[in-house]
Amino acid sequence: MGFGDTAKKIQTLADRAERTYKKISELRDEVDETQETVIDTSERVKTLENEMAEQRAVLDAVAEEVGVDLERVSTEAHITDAEESAADDADSDADANEDAA
Repeated sequence: MGFGDTAKKIQTLADRAERTYKKISELRDEVDETQETVIDTSERVKTLENEMAEQRAVLDAVAEEVGVDLERVSTEAHITDAEESAADDADSDADANEDAA
């Protein structure tokens, strides 16, 4: 093998290494950006959770003041949701059975 072939192989290897380095650098930038997004999202979620807790406290105080039983209202809402969900599931099953027939 001559020096020309060796030089070509070394150049090819160097080109591949450069492309690989560039891709790794791009991936590193994407990972950094993703980490920043996750941190920002986490901070927003914490803020929203705090605001929801404050709103819940205000709602509880107002409900108590006007005599509304929040547990009863919440229970009724959950029951209604469960009934609607069960009805939707039954409708979906019926549609699937019709399609299969």
